[in-house]
Amino acid sequence: MILSIESSCDDSSIAITKIENNELIFHKKISQEKEHACYGGVVPELASRLHAIDLPNILEETKPYFSELKAVAVTNQPGLSVTLLEGIAMAKTIAITKKIPLLAVHHLKGHIYSLFIEREEILPLLVLLISGGHTQVIRVESLEKMTILATSIDDSVGESFDKTAKMMGLGYPGGPIIEQLALKGNENAFDLPIPLRNSPLLAFSLSGLKNAVRLAIESVGGAENMTEQNRCDIAASFQKAVKLHLLQKSKKIFAAEPIQNFAIVGGASANIYIRKAYEKLCKEYGKTLHTAPLEFCSDNAAMIGRYAVEAYKQELFTDPYKIDVVHTKKRQSGTLL
Repeated sequence: MILSIESSCDDSSIAITKIENNELIFHKKISQEKEHACYGGVVPELASRLHAIDLPNILEETKPYFSELKAVAVTNQPGLSVTLLEGIAMAKTIAITKKIPLLAVHHLKGHIYSLFIEREEILPLLVLLISGGHTQVIRVESLEKMTILATSIDDSVGESFDKTAKMMGLGYPGGPIIEQLALKGNENAFDLPIPLRNSPLLAFSLSGLKNAVRLAIESVGGAENMTEQNRCDIAASFQKAVKLHLLQKSKKIFAAEPIQNFAIVGGASANIYIRKAYEKLCKEYGKTLHTAPLEFCSDNAAMIGRYAVEAYKQELFTDPYKIDVVHTKKRQSGTLL
């Protein structure tokens, strides 16, 4: 079995995955959303302190499986340095004391492998990764050959949902709140711009849309004076603009890429409105849509463990005395993930 640890942001999670058949033997996640909600976003130092408490408590529950561990895996990039270090310290300790291999896992590759938890991998694959920190389309040919076809030049999808909710005086995280409000709103109430609509650039951009939302909020008297229906209508109009932006750029990629299998992963992929839009688009282009179970869309150790199983088979081990946080620069289109 492989024990995997995820602490890239504000979710403390540990999982145990069976190497032979990908069975998820154990999985637990402790969310810090309540602790960060009053700040309107994640406070790195607070997140780190909470990981230092929660990770050892979860690890205690995995002790019955320790005798069967063949490796330990941990996220080491990208993410918040102070939170990644908590998971890395634990993984190093386990690897050294038990004398088992250590696997360093790229968080975004983990999200891709959330599709294959307790199942075999399906490759090649086109992936739309939409999360709190990233918006990318990736061509996945193998475990290590993943090419970025398009990426965001500013805000990510998840970030834009959070910021829209914050501008309206709502809670954190903003994605689920905006999605629920949009169900009761008129998506045509506000004529919000579709980012890069007339641009040939194969990229994503949401900062301009965020500013348009700010102006829409001001037009109805600001966050303190807007009605509940105003909130619902702005949420629905914003969500529609995000959807159309994603679809417009995805259509260009679909037309150029012959790969039949397409997937949506990442925290924002739990948005049912966006999922339904891609179901329709995939039918139009003859693609087969794959999505991760809703419980594994956000950050979790099960996806880290699933990637680690494949990495273990290829012996992609890391020296436990040398592993550290990798400070990744923003990768451009055409580069390997």
